[in-house]
Amino acid sequence: MMRRWFLMGALCGGGLIAGACAQTPLYKDEGLQWLQKAAMAGQRLSFSGVFVYRAGAKTETTRITHLATPKRRIERLETLDGSPREVLLVDDEVKCYLPEDRLVVIEQRAANRRSFPALALSRLHQLAEHYAIQDEGPARVAGFESRRIVLTPRDAWRYGRRFWLERESGLLLRAEIFAGPREVLESVAFTELRLGAPHPSEMRSLFAEAASDKQAPWQVRQARAREVREETSWHMRTEIPGFRRQAALARTVSSPDGQLREMLHWIYSDGMSSFSVFISPLGGEEAGSETSPTTMGAISIARRVVQGHQVVVMGEVPPATIQKAIDNIGIRP
Repeated sequence: MMRRWFLMGALCGGGLIAGACAQTPLYKDEGLQWLQKAAMAGQRLSFSGVFVYRAGAKTETTRITHLATPKRRIERLETLDGSPREVLLVDDEVKCYLPEDRLVVIEQRAANRRSFPALALSRLHQLAEHYAIQDEGPARVAGFESRRIVLTPRDAWRYGRRFWLERESGLLLRAEIFAGPREVLESVAFTELRLGAPHPSEMRSLFAEAASDKQAPWQVRQARAREVREETSWHMRTEIPGFRRQAALARTVSSPDGQLREMLHWIYSDGMSSFSVFISPLGGEEAGSETSPTTMGAISIARRVVQGHQVVVMGEVPPATIQKAIDNIGIRP
């Protein structure tokens, strides 16, 4: 969910809701049925609204418009406080407009990346091995009736989750990450929501025209990544219980001296929680940095130098999980 950018066709009289929800449930457990429903609703429904993200003292308000048709998905996100920023997603292409820097960043969205209110779930049938899943009954969010589903971790390697899902469609209305029953680390929730296709004017970028002005064009930065299928010399000697590597990517990034370098990026997930590993070569006189895990909200991050490479591990998991991961990353003998 969360540190995000944050990080759908008309309902046609309930047509898309019916399409999203009339699927035969794959799971007997009611909590898993709700999660399955939510995962589909976040991609198949059209909606617009405003949501608020909170982590400690940090608060961020975002307007979202999402259009889903049988052929494509378009989503626009606009920050409503702080520095102006806009993200436009068209199918798998992501454009991030940063007007204060006169910069556009373009990248391809990985299949396993989803932002609120979509749920990125994998290995759903194995979730119950790592979380106790409970349906805690009805609640109201932003004027909508919902069901509250709670995932309580069975060990200390992951945080707990609470989800409020719209009663009819299953759309995620509110989410929390918690370390204990009363310790909420991070939350995001709709304060306004309208189901149904947004007006075409709501989908229009605020900055696309200015960014493409030939008289004063903005800088365009293309973020490149490719899937790594072959084995590399790097590995994680001992994996975290329940977490499996979901993706391996090679990203092209700019180094401090302006040179382009390839950075290895692994994504690990237990089906709900995830963390990333970044490995990049140090060049010239770069010393790199080493830090024990630090936290901001639910995000934990640690750094380590390994054989001339900077290794960074970060994700929405406890500091002990990040520490165990970074301690076990090395080059194969």
